[in-house]
Amino acid sequence: MITVNNVGLRYGDRKLFEDVNIKFTPGNCYGLIGANGAGKSTFLKILSGEIEPQAGSVNLSPGERLAVLKQDHFQFEEEQVLKIVIMGHTRLYEVMQEKDAIYMKADFSDEDGMKAAELEGEFAELNGWEAESEAAILLKGLGIGEELHDKRMAELTGGDKVKVLLAQALFGKPDVLLLDEPTNHLDIKAIQWLEEFLINFENTVIVVSHDRHFLNKVCTHIADLDFGKIQIYVGNYDFWYESSQLALRMSQDTNRKKEEKIKELQAFIARFSANASKSKQATSRKKLLDKISLDDIRPSSRRYPYVGFTPEREIGNDLLMVEGLTKTIDGVKVLDNISFAMNKEDKIALVGRNETAKTVLFKILMGEMDADSGTFKWGVTTSQAYFPKDNSEYFTGDEPSLVDWLRQFSPVDQSESFLRGFLGRMLFSGEEVQKKPSVLSGGEKVRCMLSKMMLSGSNVLLLDEPTNHLDLESITALNNGLINFKGSMIFSSHDHQFIESLANRILEITPSGLVDKKMTYDEYLEDQNLQKTVAEMY
Repeated sequence: MITVNNVGLRYGDRKLFEDVNIKFTPGNCYGLIGANGAGKSTFLKILSGEIEPQAGSVNLSPGERLAVLKQDHFQFEEEQVLKIVIMGHTRLYEVMQEKDAIYMKADFSDEDGMKAAELEGEFAELNGWEAESEAAILLKGLGIGEELHDKRMAELTGGDKVKVLLAQALFGKPDVLLLDEPTNHLDIKAIQWLEEFLINFENTVIVVSHDRHFLNKVCTHIADLDFGKIQIYVGNYDFWYESSQLALRMSQDTNRKKEEKIKELQAFIARFSANASKSKQATSRKKLLDKISLDDIRPSSRRYPYVGFTPEREIGNDLLMVEGLTKTIDGVKVLDNISFAMNKEDKIALVGRNETAKTVLFKILMGEMDADSGTFKWGVTTSQAYFPKDNSEYFTGDEPSLVDWLRQFSPVDQSESFLRGFLGRMLFSGEEVQKKPSVLSGGEKVRCMLSKMMLSGSNVLLLDEPTNHLDLESITALNNGLINFKGSMIFSSHDHQFIESLANRILEITPSGLVDKKMTYDEYLEDQNLQKTVAEMY
């Protein structure tokens, strides 16, 4: 158990935390959420001891061990991969080093023998004999093959380094596990493996993530960081979001009787309980949900941007015809004979390991890049709006304010009041609309690009990784806005829930060609797993 008592931290005039009192108990997984800049990563550093709070204390139960996912991917460049994982259990690794040093002595004394015997006993108590096999299992589960276990960290790719550091944090069954964005740079297989690991993990987990699907799968509780306080709520992220919205509606409807509100709450909880999977984590969540009373759910103070795309004209049947698109960049063929037709009802998710291939296809379809061969043709009733992965070129002008920046993309109403109102709905209020576009943060630039797209009135949307740089509130708002969009779209994303909630067709760009499946993302992943299982049988 890890206990937080009256913790406070301030940077200059800015208060991050004040009088935070929480107990994180074994058997639970807590998703720590909060707006960008609220202090989620800082709070994890306080829990780990990396940062000292200015007030209060953090206490770990005596004899318990805490493990942290390290963020420095270059810290262990010269170390062997398997050894780096075992380093996650500091005391076990120290014992192994001390043992080896004694046994390497040329003049081995009786005193050395006694010390070695003590170390051997401690080594056995710490499950040292299983250390290498456990480390290998963790690495394999995350997709690091045995051929890499004896390599130096410097010889691995950036994505594989992340996996090694994650295996290091998970190693040795820590009593408290702190994970800051653990799914970043992980492929879908590694994320699925990590989800199962945490679902079956019996100790305490505290995780920060922008991946809603991940939070929904693994969390029993949500720790909401807001206004310098942290409030614990039972349930996963979706339950927290929906219950906070339900509480907001209930608080606004003062005329309804308490009995009616209780009935609505009971129906709401029953719906979430019925949708739960059969995992241990979900079963634990369901038992906790059943105990929730009307006073346990509260409106969130979070602000969500308004995201809504309204096509100016209805789309026809002929949208897009792509035939034989091929493109080579720096001697590498990134697109090879890509052909497909986009239909009126299509919401296409573009997937595949080659990130460049997806971005190049978007650029060709938007006329920003020429293919080496092949053709494409947009239907005459279509109008396209594009969200590029790299939006930097849109913010290099000399517009003095956001109002002036947005004015150039507003074809109908260019009045100050309209543009200010539009920016206000995208959470740029008051004097914020006078910011120079060049000084915006990554998330602010994304909200501006979405504003540009909304003003276009286009009936086909092309979005290349639109959730990058966004906080959970903005991701949720964008997701809901696209669910309600009446046109067609083609998009790429690493957000599982984003893809699953939007796509009815999957296009995967592979080295051997295009895989085209008219199905949801979860159905596609299930199909992929089935194909792999069959292939392994033969």
